Amino acid sequence: MHCASVKPGVDCTFMSKKGCSFNGGKCHTIVESCEGCDRILMWEDAGYCGSFPDPKAKWRQGHCNLATHVKKEKKENGNGNKINPLKASKRKAAGR
Repeated sequence: MHCASVKPGVDCTFMSKKGCSFNGGKCHTIVESCEGCDRILMWEDAGYCGSFPDPKAKWRQGHCNLATHVKKEKKENGNGNKINPLKASKRKAAGR
């Protein structure tokens, strides 16, 4: 359905016949960590996330899993080779 509270006319998954079903009844503006994301929708001089109505909650536990501007860092072992976890556990059990 289309939003009737904050962004009239924009398609929203949280809108129902009774109004906005999101906690608080409306979408919240983006936080500073969201700057640079491709999912930002500008509406009347304010930015809103196109995928989640409360961006602050997404950034509370670390990086937002929907952020397009954040690149995940790959963990590497000392020599740069990949280690098969199954073989590593068998080696550890054998005492090597």
